[in-house]
Amino acid sequence: MFFEDNTPDLLRHLNPQQAQAVECNPKTSALILAGAGSGKTRVLTTRIAWLLQNQHAGVHNIMAVTFTNKAAKEMQTRLSAMLPYNLRAMWLGTFHGICNRFLRLHYRDAGLPQTFQILDSSDQASIIKRLLKQLNIDEKSLAPRTLQGFINAQKEAGLRANVLDAPDPFTQRLIKCYAEYEQLCQREGVVDFAELLLRSYEILNANPALLAHYQSRFTHILVDEFQDTNKLQYAWLKLLADGGAAVFAVGDDDQSIYRFRGANVGNMTQFLRDFQINQPIKLEQNYRSVGNILAAANAVIQNNTDRLGKNLRTDAEAGEKISFFAAYNDIAEADFIVNEIKELKRENWQLNQIALLYRSNAQSRVLEQALFQAAISYKIYGGLRFYERLEVKHALAYLRLAINPNDDNALLRVINFPPRGIGTRSIENIQAAAQQQNSSLWQAAQGMGKKIAPFIELVEQLRGQVGVVSLAELVKSVLDLSGLIKHYQNQKQISEQERVENLEELVNAATGFRVEDVQLDMLPENLADNPALPVIAFLSNAALESGENQAGSGDQAVQLMTVHAAKGLEFDAVFISGMEEGRFPSELSMNEAGGLAEERRLMYVAITRARKRLYISMAQQRMLHGQMQYGVPSRFVDEIPDSLLHHLSPPSKSRNLNDNSHLIFNQTAPAISRTELPREFDGFLIGENVRHEKFGVGVIIDASDKGNGSANLTINFGAQGVKELNTAFAKLTKI
Repeated sequence: MFFEDNTPDLLRHLNPQQAQAVECNPKTSALILAGAGSGKTRVLTTRIAWLLQNQHAGVHNIMAVTFTNKAAKEMQTRLSAMLPYNLRAMWLGTFHGICNRFLRLHYRDAGLPQTFQILDSSDQASIIKRLLKQLNIDEKSLAPRTLQGFINAQKEAGLRANVLDAPDPFTQRLIKCYAEYEQLCQREGVVDFAELLLRSYEILNANPALLAHYQSRFTHILVDEFQDTNKLQYAWLKLLADGGAAVFAVGDDDQSIYRFRGANVGNMTQFLRDFQINQPIKLEQNYRSVGNILAAANAVIQNNTDRLGKNLRTDAEAGEKISFFAAYNDIAEADFIVNEIKELKRENWQLNQIALLYRSNAQSRVLEQALFQAAISYKIYGGLRFYERLEVKHALAYLRLAINPNDDNALLRVINFPPRGIGTRSIENIQAAAQQQNSSLWQAAQGMGKKIAPFIELVEQLRGQVGVVSLAELVKSVLDLSGLIKHYQNQKQISEQERVENLEELVNAATGFRVEDVQLDMLPENLADNPALPVIAFLSNAALESGENQAGSGDQAVQLMTVHAAKGLEFDAVFISGMEEGRFPSELSMNEAGGLAEERRLMYVAITRARKRLYISMAQQRMLHGQMQYGVPSRFVDEIPDSLLHHLSPPSKSRNLNDNSHLIFNQTAPAISRTELPREFDGFLIGENVRHEKFGVGVIIDASDKGNGSANLTINFGAQGVKELNTAFAKLTKI
């Protein structure tokens, strides 16, 4: 029931639970448990508007933290439409964006140059590779990605290299490299994403006066997607709020799926304790999905323990049952999906409202091939974003050098690109001199020969244009003087011509860029008179945007993506493919503490992406990594009540995972020709379903003869695991 005509305008379109959240006590903290599709963004933005309209806070007293630039921009747009205020004084943005703003204000306290640059993930990887080379560490003995993951994990846990210790030599080496990495970044005046937050936290923690200032300023802190916060983010929020701020946290513990990034779902329970909140406010009214889809999601997620607890409901109709198809193999599964998409298209469903989800990227090849052969347009969601493209990163490196020539990573990226005759030996000489002088590469390169001189002159030309010409003109100069445009124009391959178009688009981006429009990493007043301000803002914006994983949806194309990439999206029709035990849930996750619970939350996210129609499919045989794998249906399929499923393959005789008697091969599978008859092992075939009196039903995945008419069979019994049984002793019956 919605509010009557005397309801304040801000609350008019809210349901009672949403209004309760918006109007909860402005002096105390609150946790809003917002289920999928329950209108959390509306509640969050309306809460801010309500605080301002009722004079519980001024614009400068509010900090709103999100996890993506997209979410921050959406909040900014909604608030601007709701309120007549100038919202620039409000700190609204991502964790990284807000910490970037903080460090720009307090760069001296942070020990950083005013023009410090932000390393995206790719830049960080490049620095780490360079570091390993300087330390004479072979990448085969220590992979750069391993070191990068270690460094980021330690920072997200709030740990510097000097406080770490380890008994084993390998971890000791990681710690030593971490310490060297910190020194290198400090010398070059660059910070990675994790450093933005860690250094901000350290400055506040070490400076009581500065901390007191921000604690008194931000009386209201609002946090979106609270279930995705990591240990350091929670500590940073708690530090700021310890002065008495009211924290309004919105999240859903059932959608916490980023543990691999350091997200800690336990932060929600910790928040309830630390901020003395008796009960969360629950938003359980779903405005996205039909009843059967929600019932399936509720049925699956209730198998997790330690939930804060909620049950999605809807006023919408029950809708169609969930279609379940057990295909003979992955090709048949892909054909089924393509045929269903064709039917949806005939029924005038929009292709860009159809999503095909999978647990891992490795599953996409067969699906892509089937779509291509059927001439159905598709797009891989989450491909390289604009600022992550190679040619764009080259151009940005020249821009970085224009305002900070001591940026070694940028220098190494472009010192010989486009090729200008500066060989590996020359670069090694510069690096050796820099190491000996304890200086930047730029400083060491001065006067090192005729081959280096043109590059130094080029950078000096660009430096001379900063603050003199517009940002767009500077970008044009970068492309022309560096020879980037000419280099790619001389290439005949189509891909290289696309690079030219991307560089031209970079000029368009610079032309349309306005410092005053930057909302997420707004730069403080102390940079207002710096001639490099537009370039700093442009580069900061590019780095922060490239840090996000999600890409925009394509026009009239089926959207293919992992379930992780689908978080936050919704579609009219959703296909969840590869629903086999060991694939989803993944086999690796089942061997980790809390892994299965997170996989179940991932399934919950997958189900709740669908508005009107949901398809679930599996393949009983799948070629992966060059080997045939045999599968049984995922336990998550068994957790969906049979009454909600429409079987498009032989129906289940039992919903008991330990029985698994529904694992009968698809009767419509193509017949095997007489010349392809599989070999028998004591009367059994690889790929057959069998029943064991103790382990239930399974699939034979390997076999070998043992002589005397017996055979050893390797059988996947689903939840009971993989067993090796001898036919002479095991009581096995065919199904």
